[in-house]
Amino acid sequence: MANHKSAIKRARQSEERRLRNRASKTQVKNVVKRVRLAVAGDSAAPKDLDQAKSVIAKATKKGALHKRTAARKISRLSRLMNKRSA
Repeated sequence: MANHKSAIKRARQSEERRLRNRASKTQVKNVVKRVRLAVAGDSAAPKDLDQAKSVIAKATKKGALHKRTAARKISRLSRLMNKRSA
């Protein structure tokens, strides 16, 4: 456990950030799953993809996801949706 005042503060900040990032990442996972299930169930709606893009972009902006990870997720979802509608 941290002993110095600054180390205690850093530990507290890290824990708060970890919880915030975990919430964002969980939200991303849920929205990606929703899109994949929609595509698999023949009800692939573009609004699901738009919502997923928005959630992923927000998580990236907050720093929970890396920029390239977000781009990869969006690209794969878009490709899946386009393949399904073609």
